[in-house]
Amino acid sequence: MNRRIKSCCSQLLHKACCCFLIMVCFLFLGSGCHSSNAPAVKTVRIGLAMYSQNDTFISAVVQEMEQLAREKESVSDLKINLNLADGQSNQTVQLEQIDRFLDSGCDVLCVNIVDRTAAAVLIDKAASRDIPVIFFNRQPVQEDLQRWEKVYYVGPKGEESGIYQGEIILEAWRKDQPDIDKNGDGTIQYVMLEGEPGHQDAMLRSEYAIKPLLKANILLEKLDSDTANWSRSQAAAKMKQWCEMFGEKIEVVIANNDDMALGAIDAMKEAGIAPLPAVVGVDATEPAIEALRKKELLGTVQNAPEMPGVLLELALRLSDPESSLEKMQIEEGHYIWLPYYKITRETLIQQEIEGF
Repeated sequence: MNRRIKSCCSQLLHKACCCFLIMVCFLFLGSGCHSSNAPAVKTVRIGLAMYSQNDTFISAVVQEMEQLAREKESVSDLKINLNLADGQSNQTVQLEQIDRFLDSGCDVLCVNIVDRTAAAVLIDKAASRDIPVIFFNRQPVQEDLQRWEKVYYVGPKGEESGIYQGEIILEAWRKDQPDIDKNGDGTIQYVMLEGEPGHQDAMLRSEYAIKPLLKANILLEKLDSDTANWSRSQAAAKMKQWCEMFGEKIEVVIANNDDMALGAIDAMKEAGIAPLPAVVGVDATEPAIEALRKKELLGTVQNAPEMPGVLLELALRLSDPESSLEKMQIEEGHYIWLPYYKITRETLIQQEIEGF
């Protein structure tokens, strides 16, 4: 080989190797700078205590909170750990779960309390560790919420759901009275399925559901009422008894939630009652919406669809000492009130037309 050509090739090879080594050094240094400046991932630990995981509405709230948490993680430098606990409708069990949350270092507690009268004990436990508490869907008494500044309640006002149930029945009566008043006596004969005894929503819904009808001077006859503890199976068992006692005399069924409304429908279909009486519930669960489409349910009241998002946002703000609560619309220092919405077949059709 020509010595000159060989010399040129050696020089070119030497230069190429140098350039390569320089590029590697820059890449290494660049990656090192990037990693050192990368924002640290902050972990937020939220203890989420449910009164019962078998409750259709509560289960849906928790599932959406989990989805929203994953979405939040994807667009932020947060790691959100949602630690779930099923209280199994037992307050002693739930308090033990709260103790475990506190011992494990949770930053915030979200509590759907089993027994609202036990809130003071739970609040004192959290206050001793300086861990904020957000109650949701089951409202403690006002005196308990005022025990500590870092206690909040998120949910709608129970009386509104009862009023909306009554308005749904009243609107159906005015639209087609014979369809409700099957015996034509000008009086609504009704039964009422109530939620858990002592639950503020059960009491308020039961009280306020008939007020719009009374205000409109509609004659009412209560055939019977009883507790079914928010349960579809318990409501079906109770409704079976009423079907045997009253048969087709029942014109309206007012249920404090959708699971009980669906249980009543199950029992009446099994008893062969047709057409079905007017049935109203609360929560707008997916099974209830399906029954609405089938014209088995007259209407329901949507229970605060904003709840999962508000709970998560409040929990994240409370976990960050530098975050402000000004935009959370907290009333009286403790309450974030959420709206209810009336849902009937007509509103469903309108939502579909508008693309919701």
